Amino acid sequence: MMKACLLLQPAPIESRPLQLAEMAPPTPRADELLVRVRACAVCRTDLHVAEGDLPARRSPVIPGHQVVGEVAALGAQAEGFKVGDRVGVAWLHRACGACGFCESGRENLCDRAEFTGWTAQGGYAEYAVAPAVFAYHLPEGFNDLQVAPLLCAGLIGYRALEHTGIGSASAWRGARVGFYGFGASAHVVIQLAVARGAEVYAFSRGKHHQALAAELGAKWVGGATDEAPVKLDAAIMFAPAGELVPVALRALAKGGTLVLAGIHMTRLPAMDYALLYDERVIRSVANNTRADGRAFLAEAARIPVRTHVQTFPLAQANEALMALKHGEIRGAAALVTPALASACAAASRPPTGG
Repeated sequence: MMKACLLLQPAPIESRPLQLAEMAPPTPRADELLVRVRACAVCRTDLHVAEGDLPARRSPVIPGHQVVGEVAALGAQAEGFKVGDRVGVAWLHRACGACGFCESGRENLCDRAEFTGWTAQGGYAEYAVAPAVFAYHLPEGFNDLQVAPLLCAGLIGYRALEHTGIGSASAWRGARVGFYGFGASAHVVIQLAVARGAEVYAFSRGKHHQALAAELGAKWVGGATDEAPVKLDAAIMFAPAGELVPVALRALAKGGTLVLAGIHMTRLPAMDYALLYDERVIRSVANNTRADGRAFLAEAARIPVRTHVQTFPLAQANEALMALKHGEIRGAAALVTPALASACAAASRPPTGG
């Protein structure tokens, strides 16, 4: 048997809709891995699932899609891993592989895609399953807690950076990039932007978020609606606040791009065309591809990125999501299972032998 956090019916997180239950571990299909979960980072998308901002696609569902664990078993056709390997599982659970999107390298837009913790069971549990070809080998330089937030917060932020239109390595040097909202994703992606040579301007209403942005290399920090001291070449909207879109557009230089990095956002207000004129661009990012994951993890390891993680036991998933909702997490949050404690104990145990 395993413990898992089940969502039977979406509801405000303050009502604690996730219920800790005991159930049989999942059985991997032929192409899948059975993963013994050690940690699962907490994402705002999990909050959107729990509260119904994303429509319910299965019930009950186990949320969670930033899963770090070890391979406990393999399906008969699963390749690329062996029992005991460390593995990461991300949001994109599987794609059809045959549609125009998949064949053109845009599997993130596949109409038949499945998503971990939303349409497929996720990682707020002691075990999870994932297709082997959609799982990740994780860089050795990161421990389980450090790497967990990279599997969505980092991944979607990486894709947002790639869609700013800044382009080449030389163009990044001295580029002025604004971050609106400074949560889990921004605290990872600022490290990539700074390492590439960009100047980062961080906008956040939370003083502890502003302090973390400054600590991680932001050139300027201010409130969510403050005016930056310079015009920005690009901006990324991490906050799910549609009312900030006109604010960010006003901050852009001519030809600048505003990237919307969230899966859900409050309603965008009516805007004057003048905010878009001079070839400014608004674009969204949706999900991620496996190519994004491989490229991002390699870049994160080279820098190396370091995450700030607040931990909660699996049984406190509701409390972790409440803290996230109310802006109380400095960096990222992660749920931990007893398997992580066991792995840490094994790693610290002195070797034996004759």
